[in-house]
Amino acid sequence: FRSHFGSSHSSLRVSGTFFLLMGDKENPNPTVFAVRDDTSQKRRVPVWMLAQADNEMEQLDSDEVFEMVRSLKDPEHPELTLEQLKVVNKEHVVVDSTNEQITVQFTPTIPTCSVATLIGLTLKAKLCRSMPRRFAVEVEVYPGKHEQEAAINKQLADKER
Repeated sequence: FRSHFGSSHSSLRVSGTFFLLMGDKENPNPTVFAVRDDTSQKRRVPVWMLAQADNEMEQLDSDEVFEMVRSLKDPEHPELTLEQLKVVNKEHVVVDSTNEQITVQFTPTIPTCSVATLIGLTLKAKLCRSMPRRFAVEVEVYPGKHEQEAAINKQLADKER
């Protein structure tokens, strides 16, 4: 292990990758966006979970997928959701029922975000555990939004994870 101490925060370098040490924030004052308040609304059961008499599979839509991930917490700012930080939004969730594919693109708050891979893995884990098994789940950085986009997307696409 080799430590690296920057001017604004400290980090740990392991195999060429920097990790933020606990207590340090790479983006201490992120922009927080207003989100719709749905605390008064009843959570609905996803359509795909409802059993049908004729065993026909219900279609899954991007709104349902977004509902599954919008309230996930940001690892650097656990008091904020990924939706509040505009890391995830409905427009970047695609459900292709014909090919049984779910694709979610996320936008890190800064182009050098050191927790982008962790955010992507969190999204992927949540979707893999929550969505019907017949769907393949793909999570990736929105194009052009991170300096290491290709490397992060490669890690997120790794079947061993």
